[in-house]
Amino acid sequence: MLRKTLLIGLLAWLPNAGANERPNIVLVFLDNFGWGEPGFNGGGIVRGAATPRLDKIAAEGLRLTNFNVEVQCTPSRSALMTGRYAIRSGNAVVPIGEGVYGLVQWETTIAEMLSEAGYATGMFGKWHLGRTQGRFPTDQGFDEWYGIPNSTDESTYSSLEGFEGSGVPETYVLESTRGELPKRVRPYRLDYRARIDGDLTDRAISFIARQAKAGKPFFAYIPYTATHYPAIPHPDFAGKTGNGAWADLLLQIDTYTGRLLDALEELGIADNTLFIFTADNGPEAFDFGSTNLAVEHALHGSPGPWRGTLFTGFEGALRVPFAARWPDAIEPGRESDEIVHAMDLFPTIAALVGGAVPSDRPIDGIDVSDFLVGKSEQSGREGFVVYMGNEVFGIKWRNWKLHFKEQDSAFDAQRTYALPRVYNLLTDPQERDNVLFPATWVPKAAFRILAEHTQSLKATPPIAPGTPDPYMPQNQSP
Repeated sequence: MLRKTLLIGLLAWLPNAGANERPNIVLVFLDNFGWGEPGFNGGGIVRGAATPRLDKIAAEGLRLTNFNVEVQCTPSRSALMTGRYAIRSGNAVVPIGEGVYGLVQWETTIAEMLSEAGYATGMFGKWHLGRTQGRFPTDQGFDEWYGIPNSTDESTYSSLEGFEGSGVPETYVLESTRGELPKRVRPYRLDYRARIDGDLTDRAISFIARQAKAGKPFFAYIPYTATHYPAIPHPDFAGKTGNGAWADLLLQIDTYTGRLLDALEELGIADNTLFIFTADNGPEAFDFGSTNLAVEHALHGSPGPWRGTLFTGFEGALRVPFAARWPDAIEPGRESDEIVHAMDLFPTIAALVGGAVPSDRPIDGIDVSDFLVGKSEQSGREGFVVYMGNEVFGIKWRNWKLHFKEQDSAFDAQRTYALPRVYNLLTDPQERDNVLFPATWVPKAAFRILAEHTQSLKATPPIAPGTPDPYMPQNQSP
């Protein structure tokens, strides 16, 4: 009895006594959600609704002001899942047609890595990395999935004149378990558009509770749909703020995220859960000259101080909100402007849980686990190549940006420059003051990143978009 009492006292005295256990991981991934939306980045009340639960994640953990993604939905999700530039997997562009797209089964996802490390894996939300047999989340490492295969704008199909008889298949909400062909749950129409994120939250909490009861570490990936067009709040939140639909959505996002956090607390597993809140790219862009735009559901996103929306190479497309909370390992109140990219999450989480990163292919993400938990002040990443679709638009290097091409939005003409434009992001967050002269030394430093990447693509050619399974590479090397 005395020995037991002494042991309990020793464990209580030791800092982070349980921190050596592998953490549970919850990843909330917003859709088209700008840097300036949450309160912890200066949004919240100035966007129409306070975000106290989101702000608390940042206050109790780590806030990154320079977390970057790719600038379209599909490539951003591809980079997150594989730890590789989306160009490598053939997913650098959002698919428009109805053909085969997405991840070939040869690719290894973060869910597969975690599953092999002994984790239960569940996904609840938007996939956008394949909609044909063999390319659903439960073919790529997830034990269970409930959500939509593609993009949320497809929820408008059934209400548009001319759709019936077009030959385009209607989008369905799908549900599946590992290895099974997904089952159709219901048509994804506007009547369910507003309600789906509430169901995603309920299902994610059920998954978390089941794994906690079983004592198994888990990965809950929750790519919400709400802030993608058409942006329609759940009836429980519609009109609640008095500041319009977008403010109501902010309240909804904050509330649903809070429910996830509360579930972890109630289950007694919050301290050893790495909870990440981030997004796939910056805010949406709309062609306000179009007479067909459903402006009542338009999303006027905020990139904060940065310029641009999705489908551009500007910081407003690349930088998204990021907050991570893990009481056992992350000191509260930390913040950093070090460069981190979404593709870094794969090798970082692998390092944290003892998972295996593929060694037979280039992995563009880097392990920033020491930085995440405060053992290092530097992330280790100096920059990355900026893609817009299959085209190299520029290079981000330290506090500088090089632009070879620019377009102001998805609806504007592209401009190509004979000489790169150079921007100092510290003094010019809007990327308008070209300082190539006298800063001609910046391209010389930044071009190293592009040269290494270009050489890697020559040595290990990208997978062509639409490549069918089974796929085996002709020449892949790390």
